[in-house]
Amino acid sequence: MSEIISLTAAADDAGIRIDKYIPDNIAELTRSAVQGLCESGGVSVNGKSMAKNYKLREGDVISVTIPDPQPMDAVPENIPLDIVYEDADLLVVNKPKGMVVHPAHGNYTGTLVNALLYHCGDSLSGINGVIRPGIVHRIDKNTSGLLIVAKNDASHLKLAEQIKEHSFTREYEAVASGYFKETSGKIDAPIGRHKIDRKKMCVTTENSRNAVTHFEVIRQYGGYAHVRLRLETGRTHQIRVHLAYLGHPVLGDDVYGKPYKGIDGQCLHARKIGFIHPSTGDYMEFTSNLPDYFSSILDKLGKM
Repeated sequence: MSEIISLTAAADDAGIRIDKYIPDNIAELTRSAVQGLCESGGVSVNGKSMAKNYKLREGDVISVTIPDPQPMDAVPENIPLDIVYEDADLLVVNKPKGMVVHPAHGNYTGTLVNALLYHCGDSLSGINGVIRPGIVHRIDKNTSGLLIVAKNDASHLKLAEQIKEHSFTREYEAVASGYFKETSGKIDAPIGRHKIDRKKMCVTTENSRNAVTHFEVIRQYGGYAHVRLRLETGRTHQIRVHLAYLGHPVLGDDVYGKPYKGIDGQCLHARKIGFIHPSTGDYMEFTSNLPDYFSSILDKLGKM
């Protein structure tokens, strides 16, 4: 059965586009997914189907119909997985650098989803549709480290709610360029789509969402720094955009910084993940050792 979620716009919501408001309030729906629902008649306001660019008024009653997942298009592939933890509700996976999380244009095979389909079969949540089964949150192709996968819809919803409420622990380590004058701090800067290059994100107040990253310098290496970062929010490319905004792009980031000889893409690792288990209610936390490429860079910097 399709799921129907109802929301009521408050005074502070007036003027917000409906395709921004809904993903801000229903964590498991992306903005693009909401736009697709608007086009198919899955979003109504006060009983009438509404276009994606509708701007809310106080008191509007929004109804969102989330359809049943469609048959899976991605193909199971026997790809080895580094599974840190698994039970009937979820998996914690240590993703290698260079692996794409889910199929998309240019990457239809060899993804984490292809591997999960082989390992889990039909035991993956269907909330995020046919291309992203089980995927509660993502990390970039060239970011290594931990992410959580939901095996059923109930677990998915509870985990997504923790992310929305900022009670989900996500801690990263990175090598950043430049010397940090402040060894710790908070980056509170909204992130939105770049006006010219639509594949990039940037710090902007226009059509953006709030974004907060906490950082702590572990060690300085002259012109570089080993940094620990904790996400309070989880926007696309958030750490990479925020560090570039500070003038300290992640080493090797060829989108927001510049390439670095010896590594493919940014030196960024999702080191720690923590959450309340959706069934037991226990807090669980997992850490991942720094991968070889990351440790090699630190060794190299330490000898400079």
